[in-house]
Amino acid sequence: MLIRSFAAAIALLSPLLFSPLAYADEAALKKAVEAKFPQAKVESVTKSPYPGLYEVVIEGQLVYADEGFNYLFDGSIIETKNLANLTEQRKQKLSAVKFDALPLDLAIKNVRGNGKRKLAVFSDPDCPYCKKIEKDLAKLKDVTIYTFLYPIESLHPNADEKAAAIWCSADRVKAWDDLMLRGIAPAADKACKTPLAEIAQFGQKLKINGTPTLIFADGQRIPGAIPGEQIEKLLEAAHAAK
Repeated sequence: MLIRSFAAAIALLSPLLFSPLAYADEAALKKAVEAKFPQAKVESVTKSPYPGLYEVVIEGQLVYADEGFNYLFDGSIIETKNLANLTEQRKQKLSAVKFDALPLDLAIKNVRGNGKRKLAVFSDPDCPYCKKIEKDLAKLKDVTIYTFLYPIESLHPNADEKAAAIWCSADRVKAWDDLMLRGIAPAADKACKTPLAEIAQFGQKLKINGTPTLIFADGQRIPGAIPGEQIEKLLEAAHAAK
């Protein structure tokens, strides 16, 4: 069982830093983790900033292990100098997505102004937080927004039908805006083939479990609805980084 208190974890770890049982390198420790969890995918094992503590990524989850692999720790490493959360920083890097690898042809493309800034959004047509963030997205200028229709049927049983109707509309951008900003239900002009299954498969591959999920041009992924001011800052930072 993973230890939930990082303070308790450090207390347990201290005597282990001098344990005679220690794996020689990251590769050896990785093999030990794989042997312990044969059914799980151990993606990486690397040294952490804390001596004797290793970063372990299992099925996309970031945890820590001592060098003897006697304990796993679930918590955050905080750098006391500037109170930076090193764990959160690593999680952001680990969850980053190559923007150019996104299947943009499967998204609803909305170009505003010169469209120089890029943003991808995985969104559910019945998600209240998605509707909330759309109000902020509508205020953005000089941006190209790629909306991936990502209905989560377990939460919103009718979302799949609405997503299909939007995709099959003559004007997808208008149909999307009408629903999300004005509450006007979409009416498909005719039945058509949709990319919903492909998007769902791709989203699962990226471990996108909730909506909205934002992906910026620099690869940064932000789950959940964030303020418009923060979106603007992240857009500018991502554009400047290219």
